[in-house]
Amino acid sequence: MSEYHAQNEKEVLLADAFLKVKNRQETLNFLRDLLTPVELEEFAKRINIAKLLFDKKMSYQEIATKLSVSTTTVTRVAQWLKRGCGGYDLVLQRLASTS
Repeated sequence: MSEYHAQNEKEVLLADAFLKVKNRQETLNFLRDLLTPVELEEFAKRINIAKLLFDKKMSYQEIATKLSVSTTTVTRVAQWLKRGCGGYDLVLQRLASTS
């Protein structure tokens, strides 16, 4: 796993902005203001795909059907989950430990 480094000050500001939200409602409000409804739905689907892959209980096709996405999208998320910077893994482990 490689560690991602911000490419510019805009990315630093975005990361710092996420660090400033304090609870679920603040996060939801921030995401809704930051993203279009379509972007918000797309990102929500990606984290759900990652969670289902992480749980290892469903096939790619089952995930695609359940979330109304293509198997290409599931495969893309799987690649980031396996070969990304560990962000999905970290968040999913933390979500699992609080469930």
